[in-house]
Amino acid sequence: MRTINPKEAKKFLTDPKIFSRRAARDPVGTRYPQPNENIEGACTLRPLVDRSVERLPCPEAALLEEARRTAHAPSAHRDCMSRIEAFGCLEWHPPRDPLPCPERLRIAVLNAERLTRPAEVRRLLDNVGAQVLLLSEVDVGMARSGNVHTIRELVGPGREGFLFGVEFVELDLGDAQEMRRHAGERNVCGLHGNAVVSALALERPHVIPLEESGRWFNGVEGAQRRIGGRIALAARVADAPRPLWAVSLHLESKTDPADRQMQVRNLLRALDRLAPDEACVIGGDFNTKALPRGEDERHALLEAPERHEPLFADLREAGFSWAQANRAAPTQRDGPWKNHPRPFGKLDWLFVRGATAENPQVVPSLDGEGRPISDHEMLTVDLVLDE
Repeated sequence: MRTINPKEAKKFLTDPKIFSRRAARDPVGTRYPQPNENIEGACTLRPLVDRSVERLPCPEAALLEEARRTAHAPSAHRDCMSRIEAFGCLEWHPPRDPLPCPERLRIAVLNAERLTRPAEVRRLLDNVGAQVLLLSEVDVGMARSGNVHTIRELVGPGREGFLFGVEFVELDLGDAQEMRRHAGERNVCGLHGNAVVSALALERPHVIPLEESGRWFNGVEGAQRRIGGRIALAARVADAPRPLWAVSLHLESKTDPADRQMQVRNLLRALDRLAPDEACVIGGDFNTKALPRGEDERHALLEAPERHEPLFADLREAGFSWAQANRAAPTQRDGPWKNHPRPFGKLDWLFVRGATAENPQVVPSLDGEGRPISDHEMLTVDLVLDE
């Protein structure tokens, strides 16, 4: 696969992916803009990104200021995105002394809600004993998370390595609440995305674009203006008994089931190229808001979720299963800064192909004093590679 560099960025936008125009409504009936509304032409995606660097470059301040001035013009989104180098590469820090892949591999998944408390996520990860952590909603150089490289803070001086891929370049301090809380501050880099943390040797890392509609470019209710779109971050475990891919994913929240299905189809097409018929675990925040939430309906979460979220049918057709990798329980919770309507939903999932999934757990995302460290619970599952 060819390497992408910034001079080639405008060539990224050559593979048309047309998203659904169906009216998007979440369970409480809020309507959101669709990917192609007020956007000139079809939504397009970059090719897969496989160029790795030791540290992702921060966007130039002048470019970000230009983007803020033009955020009202959706057609400007593609141009801004093509000029930001961080969208053409991923950050890769291999472990100094990789551990051998165990016969039984524990995977953890967490939407870290900005990863504002990396030390507490570290404690949680150590407690569950996972060898691979799939993270979403991770900040690098954001005022709301202390203007630090939160993944480096999480890994610390230990033996783990990590991957980081950019989902969004943030033009504001965050959502409306974060903008009030951090008024007068500035982001030193403004990157936000997905990560994979592991002491195992990884190879062939890729960023897989899932959507680049620009729906966040002009923000939501006057806040959280962003450049970019949802991604998956994938890599192969180098010394597994058979090839095994680990994928950290985050699907769009402000959309409908048909659009989430299209994002999963984009992922599966990419995996067909990268990992045809190879074992794979996908974990992350799928934002499956259309699933039933009542206690008397939870059996349907594992038995027939495709009735509400058609992405499950696509994953099953691609050889993935979920019934043994998940529990029929909510994964939302009230977080450090925000509360969610009751009943909570199951938004986070693990999907497995080519391996036996055992012992799925929903782990409360709490610190040592019982305070929330995210508005999502951590998930874990044990994998045994099939012969």
